[in-house]
Amino acid sequence: MSRIWQYDVFISFRGDDLRHNFLAHFRKELDRKLIRTFNDMEIEKGESLDPVLTQAIRGSKIAVVLFSKNYASSGWCLNELLEIVKCKKEIGQLVIPIFHGVDPSHVRHQIGDFGSIFEKTCRRHSEEVKNQWKKALTEVANMVGTHLQNWDNEAKQIEYIVNDLLGTVILTPSKDFEDTVGIEDHIAKISLILDLKFESKEVRRVGIWGPSGIGKTTIARALYSQHSHVFDVCVFLDIHFVSKSTKNYRKGNPDDYNMKLCLQKSFLSKILDQKDIEVEHLGVIEERLKHQKVLIVLDDLDDQMVLDTLVGKDEWFGCGSRIIVITKDKRLLEAHGINHIYEVGFPSEKQALEMFCHSAFGQKSPDDGFVELATEVAARAGGLPLGLKILGKVMKNRKVEEWKGELLSLQKNQNGDIGKTLKVSYDKIDIQKHRAIFRHIACFFNGAEIDNIKLMLPELDVETGVRHLVEKSLISSKSSWNNTCTVDMHCLVQEMGKQLVRAQSEEPGEREFLFDSDDVCNVLGGTNVRFWFSPPVIFCIKFKRFLLI
Repeated sequence: MSRIWQYDVFISFRGDDLRHNFLAHFRKELDRKLIRTFNDMEIEKGESLDPVLTQAIRGSKIAVVLFSKNYASSGWCLNELLEIVKCKKEIGQLVIPIFHGVDPSHVRHQIGDFGSIFEKTCRRHSEEVKNQWKKALTEVANMVGTHLQNWDNEAKQIEYIVNDLLGTVILTPSKDFEDTVGIEDHIAKISLILDLKFESKEVRRVGIWGPSGIGKTTIARALYSQHSHVFDVCVFLDIHFVSKSTKNYRKGNPDDYNMKLCLQKSFLSKILDQKDIEVEHLGVIEERLKHQKVLIVLDDLDDQMVLDTLVGKDEWFGCGSRIIVITKDKRLLEAHGINHIYEVGFPSEKQALEMFCHSAFGQKSPDDGFVELATEVAARAGGLPLGLKILGKVMKNRKVEEWKGELLSLQKNQNGDIGKTLKVSYDKIDIQKHRAIFRHIACFFNGAEIDNIKLMLPELDVETGVRHLVEKSLISSKSSWNNTCTVDMHCLVQEMGKQLVRAQSEEPGEREFLFDSDDVCNVLGGTNVRFWFSPPVIFCIKFKRFLLI
């Protein structure tokens, strides 16, 4: 199926039965979904197949055989069927039967009214041709297809069939994500949460949650690419859209009514692909989308008001709609009532090395002579996909000696691009005590028990702060076998926190903390200082600093 197809779909049908009703609606829906379909309107049909028609059948990825009561009245249709069966065997063409007003068993065994019409057609042909037609009818009727008598709504019949065809047309995955290690597993898990069954009437909201650089947006893009075809209206919006729409209002009242109108106008213009949309009140989204099955992806969202303004209520959207919210803040999802949350986890060591190698070498494994170096550099990223990608680009096309030099540099300093990305989450913390707890954990308490941190920092409301940092994806908390709870901060996030403290002053003695051994010696050398010990932390009474030893 890797060949290049001229058409997506070829439809074999008996024109007098269906051309102006079911088939007309079917073709219109195929066109709406941008499925390339062969049109036979200009071909004069006789008993033998026109060469153009034969070429069209062989150039189509899928053959839809639309069986009706009078299908077998045409030798032309039966010869089309022979060619379709031949293409299935020779070039792997997919064949999908649809039974319109006829029992599949009647087609399969050539009985009933369908059989009588078939016998009448066969009188003009040899026994050999008849047997060929019989074999083709039986073979195709035995394939998995759709019996339209099982449906009571023709519009729904057509929608279901076209969505099924579109899913088949795009079975070949997009090459945009072919180098994204582990993407298939993420897509499979989130698809289960989305519950995309055709008959689903529920409007479902799903959150994709995880720290900066973990790959949330990449996963959502791949998901959007794979599933958007089954929706009437789709949109993928990132935080830049929100910032641009509200920049003139946020200086004033953050809950400004005009700002909400502006948000909804920009949102509707994007999702409906229309520039001049009038939004005079906050009910316009419901008016325009309540009968549409929509897929909305809001990326990197961190504002509760924006979320409520754009996708406030289920009744704003049609049956089967799906809202996906990507965020670093779990609390935002919970406050909006989103209970279906997919937490994006870190890759395994094997996957992390493969991610790094794709970026550094353009392949799954390191070049000869680079295995140990690649493993060590990949470990510096701590499994964070963003870090693996950036470090891979830094190391690309460099010699072994240059790798060793960069590795020494990385051991002392974090790559600037990684730090900038991770710092976004920290900048979103609006409570100074919570920022202080983050810096304390980064410099001294990574891996420590929360109860011990509470004893050390009684003035900072550690329990609330830790919970807030977990929701922001800046740290995680783990329960051990003895029911104690510890905090865990990713190595790259920890290094970002230390950089924040280093940036407070060029003079180490003017910083909030001292944690580098050289700085400790330089600042305290020759002074008479009393210490309170709690290894590996020293509290310096004179300087009111925590010191790491």
